[in-house]
Amino acid sequence: MLMVEELFGHLGCIQYLPGRQISAADVADADLLLVRSVTRVDRTLLEGSSVAFVGSATIGTDHVDQTYLAEQGIRFAHAPGCNANAVVQYDLSVLSRLQPDWQSSSVGIVGCGNVGVRLYRTLKSLGVKCSVYDPFLSVEDIPNLVDFQSLLATDVICVHTPLTTDGPFPTKHMFNAEVLAALGENTLLINAGRGAVIDNAALLQRFKGGSGLRVALDVWEPEPHINLELLEHVLLATPHIAGYSREGKVRGTEMLAEDYCQWRHRAAVEQTLGVDSHRASVRGESLSQIILAAYDVADDDRRMRQAMATVLASSQPDSVAERFDRLRKDYPQRHEFTHFSAEVPSAISDQTKLLGFV
Repeated sequence: MLMVEELFGHLGCIQYLPGRQISAADVADADLLLVRSVTRVDRTLLEGSSVAFVGSATIGTDHVDQTYLAEQGIRFAHAPGCNANAVVQYDLSVLSRLQPDWQSSSVGIVGCGNVGVRLYRTLKSLGVKCSVYDPFLSVEDIPNLVDFQSLLATDVICVHTPLTTDGPFPTKHMFNAEVLAALGENTLLINAGRGAVIDNAALLQRFKGGSGLRVALDVWEPEPHINLELLEHVLLATPHIAGYSREGKVRGTEMLAEDYCQWRHRAAVEQTLGVDSHRASVRGESLSQIILAAYDVADDDRRMRQAMATVLASSQPDSVAERFDRLRKDYPQRHEFTHFSAEVPSAISDQTKLLGFV
C-alpha cells in the first residue's frame, strides 16, 4: 500500500505483513488495521484485539464483515472510486487489444457503480453505443438502462458489479451456464469486477464445448487458487490488477487517512507526493495505439502466463496461489493516462484529451 508511512507514520509504529498471512496474534495489540482485498477482516481476526479503526484501500468490501465491526464499535473506512480510473483504462486497453472496431461496437456494462458509471460516461463521450444493466438504478439515472437479457446481445460485455449472495438481485454466478450459453459466439466478455460473478466452472465447460466466446479475465473464482485450464482458454489473463495504477493506490491510502483524521478530529496530513510532475510522452495514429502505448494489458497477460507456465513445468500445483499473489505484489509501476502527453493527429486530439492525456 503506497504512502502508508507518509500518511500514518506520525501516529506510531507501523508493522507490514503479507495480506493473506495476517493473524489474530499479529493484530492483538494494534490500534489501526490497514488492508487490501486479500485480507479477511472478521471476528476470527479481530476478537479480543485493540483495533479501533479498519481501513481497506479498495473499492470492494466483500472481504470485510462490516456487521461485526459495527457491533464492536470499530470504525471502518474504504476507498470507493479510488482506482476507478485505472479499471476503466484497463477495459479500454482490453478493447484496444481484442476489439479493433470497439468505437463502433455496442458495449454492455453490468453494474453502474463507481467504475461502471465512469466507463459508461467515458465511452459515451467517445460516441460508443452503450447499454447498462443495474437493477438498482432508473432511466433517470442512466438513460441507456436495459434489462439483463437485452444487454446480453451487445458486442462487448464489461462486468463491474460487486459480489453479493443475498437480496433481490444476488450477483454470485450471475453469469451461469445458461447465461453463458446465451452469449453470441463472437461476444467479448470482460470481467474486472469480482471473479465469482462469472461461474468459472461453467465458463470452462463452455470453452470445452468448442465455444467461440472471447474472454478477458482480471478476476477469478476462486483467488488465488485459479484454474490453469481456464487460463489457457481466455484471450487475456491478468492477476486482479485492473485497478493497480500508482495514482489509484495513492488515492486509496489518502482516502483512508482523511477518514481517520475526521474520526479522530485531527488535522489532515498535507500530501502532494501523489502528483508526478514528470510526464512521459506517447504517440500513435489511432486512439487504440495511444491507449496501448500508455498501458498495454498484453504485457500483464504475458507475465501471468509465464509465471503459471513455470508452475506447470515444476509439477507443483499448490504454488499457483503463491505465484498469483506474487504477481500482484511485484506488479510493475503503472501510471494512469493523466501521466502522459500524447502526440496524435489532430483528428483524435479531442478524444485523447477526453481520456485524460495531455
